[in-house]
Amino acid sequence: MRTQLTAAADMTAPAAVPAGSPRPGAVAVTGLRKSYGAVQAVRGVSFAVERGEIFALLGPNGAGKTTTLEILEGFRSRDAGMVEVLGLDPGDRSHGRALRARIGLVLQDIAVEPYLTVRETIARNAGYYPAPRDVGEVIGLAGLAGQTRQKVRNLSGGQKRRLDLALGLVGNPELLFLDEPTTGFDPNARRDAWQLVRSLRDEGTTIVLTTHYMEEAQELADRVAVLSDGQIVAEGTPATIGGRDTARARIRFVRPAGYRAGDLPAGAVIGDGLVTVQTAEPTRTLHQLTGWALQHGTVLDQLTVDRPSLEDIYLRLTHDERT
Repeated sequence: MRTQLTAAADMTAPAAVPAGSPRPGAVAVTGLRKSYGAVQAVRGVSFAVERGEIFALLGPNGAGKTTTLEILEGFRSRDAGMVEVLGLDPGDRSHGRALRARIGLVLQDIAVEPYLTVRETIARNAGYYPAPRDVGEVIGLAGLAGQTRQKVRNLSGGQKRRLDLALGLVGNPELLFLDEPTTGFDPNARRDAWQLVRSLRDEGTTIVLTTHYMEEAQELADRVAVLSDGQIVAEGTPATIGGRDTARARIRFVRPAGYRAGDLPAGAVIGDGLVTVQTAEPTRTLHQLTGWALQHGTVLDQLTVDRPSLEDIYLRLTHDERT
């Protein structure tokens, strides 16, 4: 069970990298395996995260994301494979203190003293780190400036999530794990959080993100890996993963009144009142469709041209692995 308190407690300053030594990447995972009895939660997972990038690990519930993160964070042992986090093995207990002084965690559930105030909670956690951020700065970054004297038990769900974020930031980590960081946020708060995450990346912080919001992964991640049934089924940038950049374009518009699919050009398909045309030549096909509309004196309402979204690719990848 991961908690903010256990993640922060009992820390010492990180060991220095010998002069002239190559700086390791932020995360390296090779052949990772973990089972719970007969259930293989993680089956030969391999990936790497470079320093200073945002890496999103996506997948449906039960895909192995939480197990993988807990192994990276040092909260769970592995059965097989190699794992390095900031050049250290998180499964080696002798590395525990040094590693936890250099990472930050934003977990799904808050686990702090409910009768402390927001400021007291953040200040207490700051004391566990060798070089923390200023508490007032962290309160401002997390959007809690108006809640400093509020007790944790009186915070709303969104405010508690902001406190989770503050606790992950206060240690000034080299590597930040964000596990569903904007759950419970309204749209404005979510976009504020995205901007904060980008600014942390720009400052050099490496970020490993899990989220069920595909728009969030699209907006934030430099690279994405999709987990399904304990295995990585695709990896790449949000724009290219799963062949997204080379997929056929999709043209959509509202079906003109009085026309059936056979009356329309370019192999149009009608469903739920929308016409969809898939094409490898969107410019030519769009010209053909608009020319037809002008010729027949009709309008292609709500006309859009796009390629499959990250969510489309994600659903295809995770569905294909289950069927």
